[in-house]
Amino acid sequence: MADRPSNPKITLHASPLAGHNQSCTAGQPVPTDLSSTDLRPAKLLMSARIATVKRDTLETRIQARVNLDGAGHARLASGLPFLDHMLDQIARHGLIDLDIEAQGDLHIDAHHTVEDIGITLGQAFHQALGDKRGIRRYGHAYVPLDEALSRVVLDCSGRPGLEYHVEFPRARIGDFDVDLFREFFQGFVNHALVTLHVDNFRGRNAHHIVETVFKAFGRALRAAVELDPRVTGVPSTKGSL
Repeated sequence: MADRPSNPKITLHASPLAGHNQSCTAGQPVPTDLSSTDLRPAKLLMSARIATVKRDTLETRIQARVNLDGAGHARLASGLPFLDHMLDQIARHGLIDLDIEAQGDLHIDAHHTVEDIGITLGQAFHQALGDKRGIRRYGHAYVPLDEALSRVVLDCSGRPGLEYHVEFPRARIGDFDVDLFREFFQGFVNHALVTLHVDNFRGRNAHHIVETVFKAFGRALRAAVELDPRVTGVPSTKGSL
C-alpha cells in the first residue's frame, strides 16, 4: 500500500504496588528497600505491565491500552463488529485487559483500520512487556472449534517475523474481508517485535477457522508473557531480547 504520514504518540502508565512511592517504568521491577524483610514472590513485586498507545494518521485515529496481568476484560470500539469479536477472544483467552477505540476511513474499506489496530496493539504490547525479565518468553496453543483446528506459536524474541498459513473457504465473513486478518497480525509482529507462527490444520467454516486462530493467539500470548518464578533476568543466552 502507499506510504502515508504517521506520527504515533506513546504514553506509558506504570502502577506500582500500594506502599511504594517510587516511580517506575512499565514492565520494570518496583524498587524496594534492601533492608526490608519483604519475602513476597517476585511477581507481586512487579509494577503493573500496562501501556497506552495513541496513533493518529490521516487515515485512522486509534488508542489501545493493554494490561498484560489483567482478567480478560475488553472494551472494544473499532467500528468493525466482527473484528471486535476476534479482539475479545485475545482478551478473554489471554487474560489481557484490552481497550481499543478506533476511528478509520471505513468509507473506503477496512484495510487501514485493521492494519493500524494491529500496529497500535503491537506497540502497546511491546511497551507493556518492558525489558522481558522473568517472562517465559515462548508460548503456544492448539485450539479446536467443532471441525476447525489451529495452532499458534509465539516467541517474544525482539525480532519481528510472521509465518501465516491460513486458507479460508470463502473471501468474506459477513462483510469482513478475511485477507485483512493477515494484515492485522503483520502489523502486530512488526511493532511488538515477536516471532509468530500461525497454522490452521483443518476447517470448513470460515468463522470457526478464524476464531480458533484468535483464541490460540490469546492463549499463546498468555503463556509467553507469564512471569516464571524460576527465571532470573532475561530468558536468553544473549542476556537481552
